[in-house]
Amino acid sequence: MVVEPIKTRVFKESESLVPFIKKNVLRLPERSILVITQKIVSLSEGRIRELENERTRDKIIKEESDLAIRTKYTWLTIKDGTVMSSAGVDESNANGKLVLLPRDSFASAARIRKELQKIYKVKRLGVLITDSRLLPLRAGVVGVALGYAGFKGVRDYRGKPDIFGRKLKLSRTDVADSLATAAVLEMGEAAEQQPIAIIKNAQVEFTERVNRKELHIDPKDDVYAPMFKKVLDIKFEKKKKTGKL
Repeated sequence: MVVEPIKTRVFKESESLVPFIKKNVLRLPERSILVITQKIVSLSEGRIRELENERTRDKIIKEESDLAIRTKYTWLTIKDGTVMSSAGVDESNANGKLVLLPRDSFASAARIRKELQKIYKVKRLGVLITDSRLLPLRAGVVGVALGYAGFKGVRDYRGKPDIFGRKLKLSRTDVADSLATAAVLEMGEAAEQQPIAIIKNAQVEFTERVNRKELHIDPKDDVYAPMFKKVLDIKFEKKKKTGKL
């Protein structure tokens, strides 16, 4: 697999995205995936708010979230079935404004893909919209897929044999987020000005229809849920014993 980041000028607020891509991407081969950072998708869709004060920021975060919990460092939120900080509301590389996530990243990816297929005359093409996320108990961010089109986001090994013939019961590969992490690593997080990348020779299954729920699991089925509940219970008991509740 090859990830080719593309350096561009600064993308402008409310600028048309597809002409920008066309100007910077000379060729999109068959079976490639175009990666686009969330920031320029949001800018193209006008998902911008003025940052008046901290109260305004908090209000927007809560409006954008399905669930929002204030913590020492940030708002921990659930949005679109994903855990993230501050509902994805971002101030970095935003020139003093707040950039919100696209309203529907899957719909945006599908629309962009359809236009690019016509321009570059390709059939098997993927489009992946990425953002960055922190992982629990890990320093630093990794890439995450907000929305995608043209390929399956999960590779399912359940029911297939391992090297010793034992059938796998739970194994699935998160293809979409794995591709996003590889792309974000190459695109950068600061002043690189590489908001687009092309992934070639990735082992993905191209498809015309995407199941946008294939990566989601119910919170009660999350394998880490019992551990975090235990941590919270321990902290609660400690505070109770010390009278700090």
